[in-house]
Amino acid sequence: MRAVTYDAYAADNSRLKVGEIPDPKLGPSEVLIEVRAAGVNPVDWKIMAGLLDGMMQTVFPVVPGWDVAGVVRAVGPDTPEFAPGDQVMAYARKTVVQGGTFAEYVTVPAPAVARKPSALDWNQAGGLPLAGLTAQRSLDRLEIGPGEILLVHGASGGVGGFGVQIARDRGARVIGTASERNHAHLRELGVEPVAYGEGLADRVRELAPDGVTAVADFVGGQLETTLAVLAQGGRHVSVADNTVEQHGGHWVWVRPDGAKLAELAELADRGALKAEVGQTFPLEQVGAAFDISRGGHVRGKLVITP
Repeated sequence: MRAVTYDAYAADNSRLKVGEIPDPKLGPSEVLIEVRAAGVNPVDWKIMAGLLDGMMQTVFPVVPGWDVAGVVRAVGPDTPEFAPGDQVMAYARKTVVQGGTFAEYVTVPAPAVARKPSALDWNQAGGLPLAGLTAQRSLDRLEIGPGEILLVHGASGGVGGFGVQIARDRGARVIGTASERNHAHLRELGVEPVAYGEGLADRVRELAPDGVTAVADFVGGQLETTLAVLAQGGRHVSVADNTVEQHGGHWVWVRPDGAKLAELAELADRGALKAEVGQTFPLEQVGAAFDISRGGHVRGKLVITP
């Protein structure tokens, strides 16, 4: 099969190449997915740079990519949940970094797989799993429900865009930080936008004089502002800054979970969750997608289409 690979860590795209590699072996309780779309996430290029080497075992050559939407082509023994022809999606992280989703085929453990929502096309579904599950797990950790005032740092980004929609569906009032060019988009989602940068805490306090009851940080580096606007007894999480744990917060690292992904699919099918795709790229342009992701300030998902 054709796939993107790199054979050593690199902080740039110099080790990326596209070529033929052996098809993945299909093990027990796994599904073989023909990849139609695979979302790009910052963790993809961070792993390539060796930034997670102390946490995860890596076996070279690596096929990057942890998001996938596609068609089941075969199932391994003891996999009654799925059959060839099923349209599915998954957060395809495994215990060893090696066989990812920027390829024509990928194998994924069945418990991580969910059926693709009919409301989303392939590219939208391919960009949903990791970012959507991260947002969902963050809000679950915060126990967001009706009556909450939630501040979302990075509300127009890949994770934040899903987070504000999930929170609104749960009945929360949402204040979201974003650049001014994205404020109209956030208002369409029912979010009260504020510009990030100097004076952010004051702007949030103007909207919530008594403070916010919860904060979800999806960009990092926001702890000072979070603590300044959090009401007494409030809760906060971050997906990018583990130092929040020293200040009563929680650092969120999401796990593959097909059942929770199915909940997001249900939200999408009833119109409560939309997935915005920013750009799509063929396998040959994974490096270009990584460059855009490294630059930050991406609205909507970047998606690889093998």
